[in-house]
Amino acid sequence: MLKKILIANRGEIAVRVIRAAREMGIQTVAVYSELDRNALHVRLADEAYALGGTTAAESYIDSDKLLGAIRMSGADAVHPGYGFFSENPDFARAVAALGVEFIGPPPEAMDEMSDKVSSRQAAVRGGAPIVPGMTEFATGPDDVRSFADEFGWPAVIKAAFGGGGRGMKIVHSADEVDDAFASAQREAKSFFGRDEVYVERYLTWPRHVEIQLVGDKQGNCVWISSRDCSAQRRHQKLIEEAPAPGLPDGVEEAMGEAAVKAASAVGYYGAGTVEFIYQDGEFFFLEMNTRLQVEHPVSEMITDIDLVEWQIRVAAGEELPMTQKQVNKARRGHSIEIRINAEDPAGGKFLPSPGPITTLTPPDGFGVRFDTGYMSGDEVSQYYDNLVGKLVVWGRNRDVAIARTIRALDELVVEGVATTIPADLAILHHPDFAAMTHSTKWVEETLDLSGVSATPAAAPSGDNDDQEPLVRRDTTVEVNGKRFDVAMWVPEQPAVAVGAAPAKKREKRAASSGGGAAASGSIEAPMQGTIVKILVEVGQEVDAGTGVLVLEAMKMENQINAEKAGTVKEIKVSAGDTVGGGDVLAIIE
Repeated sequence: MLKKILIANRGEIAVRVIRAAREMGIQTVAVYSELDRNALHVRLADEAYALGGTTAAESYIDSDKLLGAIRMSGADAVHPGYGFFSENPDFARAVAALGVEFIGPPPEAMDEMSDKVSSRQAAVRGGAPIVPGMTEFATGPDDVRSFADEFGWPAVIKAAFGGGGRGMKIVHSADEVDDAFASAQREAKSFFGRDEVYVERYLTWPRHVEIQLVGDKQGNCVWISSRDCSAQRRHQKLIEEAPAPGLPDGVEEAMGEAAVKAASAVGYYGAGTVEFIYQDGEFFFLEMNTRLQVEHPVSEMITDIDLVEWQIRVAAGEELPMTQKQVNKARRGHSIEIRINAEDPAGGKFLPSPGPITTLTPPDGFGVRFDTGYMSGDEVSQYYDNLVGKLVVWGRNRDVAIARTIRALDELVVEGVATTIPADLAILHHPDFAAMTHSTKWVEETLDLSGVSATPAAAPSGDNDDQEPLVRRDTTVEVNGKRFDVAMWVPEQPAVAVGAAPAKKREKRAASSGGGAAASGSIEAPMQGTIVKILVEVGQEVDAGTGVLVLEAMKMENQINAEKAGTVKEIKVSAGDTVGGGDVLAIIE
């Protein structure tokens, strides 16, 4: 069995792996950025190593820093979690070159399956029908237009080396392609470290159904359960459930068999998920995620299988502990997972809401589980994914599971940041969800969230203002006669410079009882983030709804539009600037 696992990730999934390893008697190693130095996964691990940097590119997807931490820790295995390097075969090879076990599939299988283009070819070998799409990377916007002209609009541009809706853009006409193509590449590069994209036909009213599977190094492979993940916004999942309800007889089994065949075709081992699009009684292979999925707990809840434990045992060379027949017999009841994201769903906009969590009180009770990487007092950073936690509920049937999930959501307390909880409750209470008539488009096209409000609760008065900011101080210490260079995070004690001018603060819009941003012409940042692109120039005439700039927050790009027609008088920011919520970005008169 493995002795020490380094988790090359952060947040909820790092905590999940640490807990599973601890139960198996395995030592754990955390890595962390400057922003995560006091994070929960760092506090729980047996050891922790600083990566430095703030953004993911400066820390969690800097391979040299990660490989250095692996060497220093003496870990004999690396668990990549999901996102970051979890589907990067080059990183897996670099880990193996150190003589360290990568807890995931072989790099050769990742080469084929992590690349969404070649994975479609493997699906064909496995006998699964595929959605019409490109079988090579798109070289530019013209490839997208040519494809859509042949197969029809709308089309979807997708990151070839990632998933979860990151780097995914729908285009309805030829004039939308240039901006969408560039945005998809930027998001893919930011989140997965690679910017290759490809194009598929976009189905109009599909369900998203996937199959969880696990293979071992001896050639055995079983599918654990189906999952329905159709409740989505921005192509990212809000609610997942297992098993996928409402499928005609034989469809779930056919999907499971096709998934196993596709995985076996590339010599796959470890945990993986094959995603399908289901519409009008037919299913089509979408992609394979060569990693653990965010929604894996619902498969665990209906089978009593610890998928992280299985990952670790497979990596250590053990055979799967159950056959397909045993897995089939183990399934019972129904499970629902709710992703609690730091987003404000008011009006269906789902705007990112980074900031400190002043209170986090998880629910409890029979059949309730809450996976999180945060505790009260921790902060959700704009630089990382906005997943606060996952509420996972089991019931003896789907109706019981829905009722229990609603009860648990009513008990869950998250204060300090806006969350998706009000939207989750709206979905669970809706008759379309109960009747399984919703699709991946349903939240954005049908669900009425106009009355939903998720304003974050205010922090206790003075709490943040009274805390002194911490700064890094480097010094040298001696421990038992041995010299160490150390970094300490201590309260800031700034030197006072004679005649120094006060620090310049970014302009905030003054409060008024009048018409706000629309009346004043001030375009404000709706949340903290980074400016990635300016779309207009000073002096340009714009209409209401015209895109003015693109703001990236929590790895997602958000286009900020003019709220009234007029002339651009002033642009107060540049690409690369970091802004706070309420900062004035531009003036329109």
